[in-house]
Amino acid sequence: MSRRKGRVLAFQALYSHDVGGVPLDDLLTLEWAKSEKADSEMNTEAQDFARLIIAGTVEHLPQVDEQIKAHLSAKWDISRINKVSLAVLRISVFSLLYQKEVSPGIVIDEAIDIVKEYGSDDAFKFINAVLDSISKEISNGGKA
Repeated sequence: MSRRKGRVLAFQALYSHDVGGVPLDDLLTLEWAKSEKADSEMNTEAQDFARLIIAGTVEHLPQVDEQIKAHLSAKWDISRINKVSLAVLRISVFSLLYQKEVSPGIVIDEAIDIVKEYGSDDAFKFINAVLDSISKEISNGGKA
């Protein structure tokens, strides 16, 4: 559960970074996520995992976005992706590329669950298709 909570925090942070221009240092404090209810659910492991994903995603944003762009259909541009879906895609692609200890299946399942909870009704289908395509390319050594 703590990794799930960490992924949700990371998604929320990337969304805030993209939409509100919140600086990385402010995101990494996780002060924005603290409340009485959240404090009881948010342990150190979840916070550390969230910080790792947030910092890594922002640090590798050009590479992450290139992967996303490369796996969109010709009629789609990254600017057309709604901000919730884009934040979920970004943290998930970071995990697929740089967190090799995490199973791609887990990354994709978590992304689908997060976007089902926070995104539009059919966004999970789009997220699944893009992440599945990226995952397959990575497992084939970079060949589509």
